Amino acid sequence: MSTPWLGDACSLVDAFRAGELTPAEVVETVISSAQSDPYNAICHIDADGARRAAASADVTKPFGGVPFAVKELEMVEGWPYAYGTKLLEGMIGGHTMVHVERIRDVGGAIPVVQTTSSEMGLVGYTSTIVHGTTTNPWDTARTPGGSSGGTAAAVSGGLVPIGTGTDGGGSIRIPASYTGLVGFKTSFRRIPFAPMAQMEPLTSTVGCLSRSVRDTARWLDVANGAHPRDPFSLPRVEGFEAGLGSYEFAGLRVAVLPDFGGAVVHPDVTAVIEDAATQLIAAAGLKRVDVDFTLPDMGAAWVAPALPIMWAGAGAFWPDVREMVTTEIAAALDLAASYDISVAAAIDPVRKQLNEAVATLFEQADLVLAATCPDDPFAAEGPSPTTVGSRDVDPFNSGRLTMGMNITGLPAISVPAGVSPRGLPIGMQIVGMRHADGLLLDLAALLERVRPWPLVAPAAR
Repeated sequence: MSTPWLGDACSLVDAFRAGELTPAEVVETVISSAQSDPYNAICHIDADGARRAAASADVTKPFGGVPFAVKELEMVEGWPYAYGTKLLEGMIGGHTMVHVERIRDVGGAIPVVQTTSSEMGLVGYTSTIVHGTTTNPWDTARTPGGSSGGTAAAVSGGLVPIGTGTDGGGSIRIPASYTGLVGFKTSFRRIPFAPMAQMEPLTSTVGCLSRSVRDTARWLDVANGAHPRDPFSLPRVEGFEAGLGSYEFAGLRVAVLPDFGGAVVHPDVTAVIEDAATQLIAAAGLKRVDVDFTLPDMGAAWVAPALPIMWAGAGAFWPDVREMVTTEIAAALDLAASYDISVAAAIDPVRKQLNEAVATLFEQADLVLAATCPDDPFAAEGPSPTTVGSRDVDPFNSGRLTMGMNITGLPAISVPAGVSPRGLPIGMQIVGMRHADGLLLDLAALLERVRPWPLVAPAAR
């Protein structure tokens, strides 16, 4: 095999089982592609380990023999663990995350490459001092988003069929939207975040960026289920992939909220979301309902709980290490230096208001369709936009469509809805109540059938 696999991961497993390809052949193409990576998406290649795994791959397993990428925020024993920051350059992982272990050991997939992240996973684009700038395969002047930008670029750009992501405020869904992929932020801790499970701010989830809904459903089948090292992890649920095509949608109430109650969204994005939503509602037999929905300002409520965690890691060295971090992280550490009990006290009411607001929303609707990102992907080097169209916005606007689901724990899947007039992908979120993961996957699969999308960026085809 001389060219990369450009289908989804499930079809690659089928090719292995039919004897059309071998894991060793496909691993070699991933290694070769990663070595000439045009998007700066890859920050480590485990060529020797991948070749050993490919030689004994069990293709009867769900992802048997499939090469996959691991985002650098997920530790792998023996791999670099810079966490996107110059502060940790040279660190080596001391254990492997449960999520990665399950995809590797239960799923049979082969970890081949590590992908870049924004610094500490806290920024909506992927450009760091330690790794440089990662670009979007649809337009290399633009960002693939963050923080899972490296995985998104690698999967969309044809370098690797599938890869891990983490989502604490949109970090799976935003890159999926910007690169034309599927990105699912599951119900909070559907997949364990272990070991060393994050206790605060209780927003982070793990998952994948994929080329198809069935890939994501199979990923959940492999990776979901409670783990003793994550006290918030949910009990195992069977049959996500088998459940595709089995849900009854007719009559379910759906609210179409392109701005999800608070973001400034470009009219071009709104037009694509409205068109895709209309088509999906007709195909599924959903009942569209009008709701009056607004959200409290979530920016401070999202960032403030993370400040003590940042300070625990870097406070002893601040501000002496200012030149080693990006502008956004420096600003966050400056905020952390002034964090006190009054800041913490102001956040709790906002989180409660947000939870009440979405609970009221889902008393009136069973599902919500919204944009994933307010606009096209912006410049690869950043910063986050301060305008959308002709309107001024604050830096939190680029994540205002996604972060609410992290704070409340709701599941939300971003699926390609179309392209902008500039030919760049636009993602639509399908949002439901907690634990409605299977329903969202099935509705996403229906959209995939009635409104097919390209599996990789034009440059990779």
